[in-house]
Amino acid sequence: MSQTGFYWDERCFWHGGGNYAFTQPVGGLVQPLAAGGLAENPETKRRLKNLMDVTGITKDLDMQSSNPASMKDLLAVHPKKYLEEFKALSDLDGGLLGLRTPFARGGFDIAALSSGLAISAISDVLKGKYKNSYSLSRPPGHHCLPDYPNGFCLLANIAIAIEYSIKNKLGKKFCVIDWDVHHGNGTEAIFYNRNDILTISIHQERNYPVDTGMETHQGKQEGLGFNVNLPLPAGSGHQAYLNVFDRIIDPIVSNYSPDIIIVACGFDAAMIDPLSSMLCSAETFRLLTRKAQKLANKQCDGKLALVHEGGYSEVYVPFCGHAVLEELSGSQIIAKDPYEELFSLRQPGSRFENMINEVLNDWEKFFLN
Repeated sequence: MSQTGFYWDERCFWHGGGNYAFTQPVGGLVQPLAAGGLAENPETKRRLKNLMDVTGITKDLDMQSSNPASMKDLLAVHPKKYLEEFKALSDLDGGLLGLRTPFARGGFDIAALSSGLAISAISDVLKGKYKNSYSLSRPPGHHCLPDYPNGFCLLANIAIAIEYSIKNKLGKKFCVIDWDVHHGNGTEAIFYNRNDILTISIHQERNYPVDTGMETHQGKQEGLGFNVNLPLPAGSGHQAYLNVFDRIIDPIVSNYSPDIIIVACGFDAAMIDPLSSMLCSAETFRLLTRKAQKLANKQCDGKLALVHEGGYSEVYVPFCGHAVLEELSGSQIIAKDPYEELFSLRQPGSRFENMINEVLNDWEKFFLN
């Protein structure tokens, strides 16, 4: 059996975001687009799965689906009123809840399935079934607040999976490292007052949401010091991300000693993503995964689970995801990055790297002293 469980379901690709052009509803002067237009569409995820099948790396993974999260599982994070409203709209013709969260008919059931994939991916690692896992969850979850979805996120997948694991006595201390390019504001809000979940978000500063993700937001009450925000300036690239992991994330997690490390794995920090201004590559995500594995081996017997979040380049997300899976599984099947030379030509200059180094110096004083 593979050391890596891969959780996916074709039904998640059928989640619909309604008839939108980018993030605006179609109508008036806003013309429809061919695929509905919403940046969060099935193709980035479907093309990742397609690339996996074409290269043959699927044979090095244990591929499976999962049951949807139950209403009891969802109620551990989301209030009953919100879930009932979501399901009622879903059973009719879909609708819009919160900000930038349109969904088609059946959206509630697909979102519950997406959460169920995350539950299985995390709980099976904690049970020792796999050393590590990847959940190709869709819709994503890290922006979803308990009663207010936004940023394409309708249910808080990772938070739901953590609460499930706690309830079933699979773990007591959890670490979430969010390297999606957007701030993981939902995960932060859900666990902001708690010290049994360490939340770390590395993101582009003031991208989305524009008013969250500051370094000074460190948690409250028992959670003070257990929420870490690392907002990088636009234009940060490969080396900046690796340095942040080594100099800030590694020592913070090592001091915490969690039972499992969970990565909110977005690929939207890649250079050609339409919703960010960062300069990461598939190799960046490969090496971040390697560092996460090394940290998990040191702190929690290698227990590592990645849950898919954002990433909106249909042509590049598949290569980023494949690189992560190569690293997780130890597979010898490599999907060569066709954009590697382009990325190597467009990395930040020395002056920018010096500025990033100054930021890291400040963060070391702020978070580690």
